[in-house]
Order: sequence, then C-alpha cells, then structure tokens
Amino acid sequence: MGMRNLSDEPAALGGSHLGSCERASVISQLSVGWNDPRAIWRTPSPDMQGAVITDQPSTSTITMSGLSGIVSSDQNQQSSQDQKEHGRYFSSSSVYGSKFADAAINPFEMAEDELPADSAYRFVHDELALDGNPFLNLASFVTTYMEPQAEKLMLENLNKNFIDFEEYPATAEIESRCVNMLARLFNAPIKDNNSGEAVGVSTIGSSEAVMLAVLAAKRRWQHKRRAEGKSTEHPNIVMSSAVQVVWEKAARYLEVEEKYQNVTETRFVLDPKETVDAVDENTILICAILGSTYTGHYEDVAEIDRLLGEKNKKEGLDVGIHVDAASGGFVAPFVNPDLKWDFRLPNVISINASGHKYGLAYPGVGWALWRSKEYLPEDILFTINYLGSPQVSFTLNFSKSAVQVIAQYYQFLRLGKNGYRAIMQNLTDDADYFANTLEETGRFTILSERSGKGLPLVAFKLKEQTHYDEFDIASHLRSHGGWIVPAYTMAPSANNMKLLRVVFREDFTRHRVDLLFRDLKMVLETLDKTPKEVVQHMTETQKQGRHARKGRDGKRVHSHDKHSLQGKTGKTHGIC
Repeated sequence: MGMRNLSDEPAALGGSHLGSCERASVISQLSVGWNDPRAIWRTPSPDMQGAVITDQPSTSTITMSGLSGIVSSDQNQQSSQDQKEHGRYFSSSSVYGSKFADAAINPFEMAEDELPADSAYRFVHDELALDGNPFLNLASFVTTYMEPQAEKLMLENLNKNFIDFEEYPATAEIESRCVNMLARLFNAPIKDNNSGEAVGVSTIGSSEAVMLAVLAAKRRWQHKRRAEGKSTEHPNIVMSSAVQVVWEKAARYLEVEEKYQNVTETRFVLDPKETVDAVDENTILICAILGSTYTGHYEDVAEIDRLLGEKNKKEGLDVGIHVDAASGGFVAPFVNPDLKWDFRLPNVISINASGHKYGLAYPGVGWALWRSKEYLPEDILFTINYLGSPQVSFTLNFSKSAVQVIAQYYQFLRLGKNGYRAIMQNLTDDADYFANTLEETGRFTILSERSGKGLPLVAFKLKEQTHYDEFDIASHLRSHGGWIVPAYTMAPSANNMKLLRVVFREDFTRHRVDLLFRDLKMVLETLDKTPKEVVQHMTETQKQGRHARKGRDGKRVHSHDKHSLQGKTGKTHGIC
C-alpha cells in the first residue's frame, strides 16, 4: 500500500498540533524515504502531540490525527536499526547532522558502504585543513599561485591522458612547442630556428628528468666503452655533496658510483679544479647545480666546462656536463642573461628544469633537454602503438594527466619573456630587500647571493651563539604567525652550520615580506626573554611531538641507514 499524499489532507497534519515548519519537516521526512542515508530520526518535539511512531514486526503505522501510512517491513527494519544505533527520529540534510559525521573512519581499510558525495567531500576537505597554508610555506620552491584562467584550462582537461598522442594530438603538439621554446631559451645549437628539431621531453618534475639524463649518459658511456673493447664496470658521477636527494636515488637505482666533492663553511659550491681532477675514464658526467637548495648559489659551470674541455682533449675522454637547473633554469635567463651555464658551453650535454618551480606552473611538471640527438641513445627509446599510432616514448612513467603541460604552455603564452623577466626581477629585488633588512638588525649573517647572482631566496644564520638556535626560530615562527620557514644543517663537511632559508615565489609580495619581518622580530624578542631551560624544554617537547606524529601516521624512519649521505654524514636535504 502506498503513502497518502499529505498535501491533499490538511486535517491529517494534526490541525493546530502541527505548524507549517513541522508539516514541511514531516513531508520532507516521508519524501526522502525511511532508509535514505539522509534520514536521521530524532525524538518528536512536544508540539507534535498527535504524532505516534509504532514499531511492529512487519509494518509501521504512522498516525497523525487520522492519517495512516504503511511502510514496508524492510523500510521498517532500517528505521528501527537507525533508531537503535543513533536514537534519532528526525531527518537532517546537513553533513554534520548525518550519521556519517558520527562514525569513525578506518584509516587502514576501505569501508563496505558508500558515503554521499557531499559527506565524502566535506570529510576530506576538513582533514586537509590541517595542512599548512601553501601561501605561508616559504620552504618550498613549488608554485602556489596561478591565474583563474590557467586553473580553468586545467579543470577542463583533467580527464586527458597525456600519453595518448593519437587521441589528443593537440596536447602532444603543445608539449613539442614547450620543448622547442625551452631549447631556444637554453641556447641549444639548433640550425634552423623555424624547425622543431629540439630534443627533450616533459617529465613529472625534475626528479624524473634527472633519472632520464643519468640513464642516457650511462648508456652512451657503455656504448663507447664496448666499442673500444673496455670494461663497462664502475661508472661514476662527479657531483657536489649538496645535491638534491634525487641524485643519490639516480646513482643507486641505476648502479652508478657517487664521487662527491664536499662544500665547506666558506664555499657552498663545487670547486671547479677539484671537480675536474676527480674525473676519470669511468665518469659518465659531471653534475653542476644552477641553484643550490641550501643557499641558492649557482655553480661556476663555465669554469668547469673550460677545465673539462682541456682534460677531455688531453686524455682522450668524452665526459659531458649535466646542469641541474631545477630552480635556476627559469631565473638566470631573465635576471642574469649574460651568465653562461647552458648549451652555449660546448661540454653541456643535458639540462633539467622544473616547470612547477620558477616555471610558474602547478606541480608536477619538469623538463629534460639534450644538446642533440647523439646524446640520447636509440636503444633506450621505445616505440609503442597500442594507443592507436606508433609513437616514441622515453619516460619512466606512462599514463599521466595532461594538465601540467597545458598549464606550462599557458604561462609561456601568457607571460612571454617580458612577463617572466618582470616577475623574476621583482622576486630578486624583494629577496635583496629582505636580506638587507635582516642584515641591518645586526643579528644575522647572510649566506646567499644577491643582485641576481643566485636564486631569489635568503639563506641566513645567527651571527652570535645564544641560548636558542635557528631551529627554535623556525619553530616559533610556525606557531606565531603560521610561517613555514625551514631550518637546516649544511651539507657534509659544513654540517655544523645551521641556517634558515626563505624562498621568494611569485605570490610573496613586498607587503608580505614586511609582515614576515615583523613576526620575526617578535619571535626574537620572545626568545631573548625566555630562559634557556624553557627554550630547551619547548624544543624537546616539539621533537617528541614530531616523533609521535610520525609513529601515528605509520611512517618509518630508517635510523640505521648507512648507504646514503644522510646515514653516513647526517646530511639533511633541503626542501625543494
């Protein structure tokens, strides 16, 4: 038997016993159904004097001044179960009034039942609110702002699989355009400026780009050694101990020995002569960093190139340079265009750059480029055709969203060289302003470069030892104003040095620089007045809290790691 239509029987609504709001509530309750997830049953109010809910084995009869309705036994059992579990009788369309808001979420196993879309969205949204504010995250180089038009383009193309060139030829063409634009920006020796002969590929950040560059260099070295009848065992890379952790990963995963050149407390980059002296017949390449993650310094790629060219000629070697321009690749060409670090140098054979850093696109897009096709051996390229047409693939990944490449192309069109130049110059000016302001306090030593000689960041340390350190300042800035300013120890051989680092991104304006400095002064005043014992206690408590959170999240810390720079020397890797 079906329910009667309440709207046809006003008397059935209890006359004076039910007001218009209660009528609407009852109608809404009946319309959504007894076993609908939105229905939450609550005890009737005293005003509903004529309302009776009876719980019978096979049916439930609702009587409201003569109104009767029959509910099926299945529906009755569902409502009874809700009543027993929740003790509720009125429905609520609010996410936070639903039974789902009252239920625990198992973080380790997928639930049997589904959630309404609004509830699922709200619960995930609320949990992510516990993250730090990206706009206050001064630890990361990664882009946190793009224009609404760029975000709209990304949203429109979220469902495109980038790798399917046959189905999405326009997307493939956009990647090719980006590669060619970057190759010319990095001064690749392209004979016909109107041709598309640049050699490169989009990647998921610079990490994949570095892996591909090391793989190509190793395979090229192996081919040359085999052709000469020589051993292909024990290939090595010469690099700074201040490299980003991906270089350790690449060496370990691809079985290449690491030949680290240590920095010092007065020199934060490679020494060109020591670096080239470390090169031997088993060296597959030298890594030179254009923008250290610690202090933002550019290594002297031109001098390394000159000395390496002399050694290659003298000893009959064919060693090339890879420039890790993850951050500097989109800064130096616009702020310091006369600096020679790219394909203008004859021994630079490959470059990586992160589009999601100073390329101003959202994460994660990176780029790997080679000087010419001879530096990309054919036997590491794959031709695949199951997506509709033959296509060459050189990636460590396959399926991925097209939106990051599209976002990068948008920025290239939107900004042009003048736009990038203006933004990078602003960031450089603001970084210099902050460095000068810090220096004027007499409390800090500036470790980073200025005037565009390095990345737009400020690395600094306390000038004099006191009862608190850089880690205490970072912690108090986080709790005081929400600022995420990282504290580190320097790379091996200089790891007694502690430092703070502030990265300047597109959305970090001069006004916000002043706000940061204001909060920094307040933190210093607070720490100056706080007894040493209290500071030490607070530091220890915060450490314990971090360890507790790691344990609660199920993350493992490999405290007995002896095969990495971190395990061997205690090196801390800078966030990038």
